Amino acid sequence: MQPTSESPAPVPPAPELRARTFECMGTVVSLTVPSTTDRLEAAATAVEDQFRALDEQFSLFKPASEANRIARGELSLMESSALMRGLYADAVRWRRSTDGAFTPERPDGALDLSGLVKGYAIAEAGRSLAALGLADWCLNAGGDVLVSGSPTPSATRSGSRPGQPWLAGIVDPADRRTLLGAYPLGSVRHGGPRRLALATSGSAERGDHIWTVGVRGPRGTGRSEFAQVSVAAADIVTADVLATAIVAGGRATLDAVTSRWDVDVLTVAHDGALLATPGFRATSAA
Repeated sequence: MQPTSESPAPVPPAPELRARTFECMGTVVSLTVPSTTDRLEAAATAVEDQFRALDEQFSLFKPASEANRIARGELSLMESSALMRGLYADAVRWRRSTDGAFTPERPDGALDLSGLVKGYAIAEAGRSLAALGLADWCLNAGGDVLVSGSPTPSATRSGSRPGQPWLAGIVDPADRRTLLGAYPLGSVRHGGPRRLALATSGSAERGDHIWTVGVRGPRGTGRSEFAQVSVAAADIVTADVLATAIVAGGRATLDAVTSRWDVDVLTVAHDGALLATPGFRATSAA
């Protein structure tokens, strides 16, 4: 059989995007939309307002925050706001479902909902963007990403070809200038479920800041087996909580998470070794 020569399929041009960024919750938050979107400024303002309001309420670095008043014993949890009590109840449910790997308390017993608040802020911002009528956007808060639609909405709506997925980059914790890869969010791949969120926990963004469980160590409970964990899921709160839980609980929690939840996981050990579920392996092979 003689080899045949075929013209390569045309490569679609890179989408033209616009973005706005701001700093909050100790990290950089960015909102990216296709260039055809005409409401970027109003959308970015709405997102920033939501993040700052939640930071003022929940940050343990702000002396006047509600969270700090509880930590100092000036306000009881029962007397706190409905949102504070609601997020605490959510955190307790996550603690139970992760066998204690995710927890709303620090080792000293003080209430700390920071492991839940950023994911909640991203989810609330996403609902606000939908309420503003925006269908195509990517929201990134320090490596935790939630998307809607596509960066190429014209292709999606014309039906000429599927819209491209949003690509969420995963930083190498050993060299933040390097990406381990990019995970496609918003598309249905290999017949699997749609992933709209990717969360990464570990030392790349804010250093070692997650309490581990089950091992004694200089931080009170030991050092995580993983330098970094990325979880892709249908929603950002699930992705964020489970990434944090795996960092805290190590391999035992990784095994429990992948058996109980429909998620994709990529872990990076301190020596650089990678563990990946089939969804991440398929992404790397594509």
